[in-house]
Amino acid sequence: MQALFVCYPKCSTCAKARKFLDENNISYDFRDIKEDRPSKEELKDWHQKSGLDIKKFFNTSGQAYRKLGLKDKLKEMSLEEKYQLLSTDGMLVKRPILVIDDKVTVGFKEDVWKEIIGK
Repeated sequence: MQALFVCYPKCSTCAKARKFLDENNISYDFRDIKEDRPSKEELKDWHQKSGLDIKKFFNTSGQAYRKLGLKDKLKEMSLEEKYQLLSTDGMLVKRPILVIDDKVTVGFKEDVWKEIIGK
C-alpha cells in the first residue's frame, strides 16, 4: 500500500500523523503542502473521493483563513471558486491529508486513519 501524505512539516498534528504512518509500516510519499501545494484538480478529486463537506478542506484555524475573512465569504462562493481559492495557498488547506487509492481524509483522527489503512 502506497499512500500520499500531504502535510506542513512544522505542524504538530502532522507530526503525530506521520508517526502513526511510520508505526503502522505504511509506505508513503511525503509532500510539503506549503512548498508543493495541491492543484485545483487534485483538490477537486480528493474532495469527491473523501465524501466530506468542502469546508472540511479549509484550515479554519489558520491565519490565512482569518486574514481573508473566509468565514463569511465561503457561503457566497461556488464550489469551483472554493477549489480555486484552496489551490492558491497551501496554508489555507487543512492538513494533514492522507490519500490511499480512492480513499481520502483530511485532518488526523486516529480511528479514521486506521479505517483507511485497514487496521
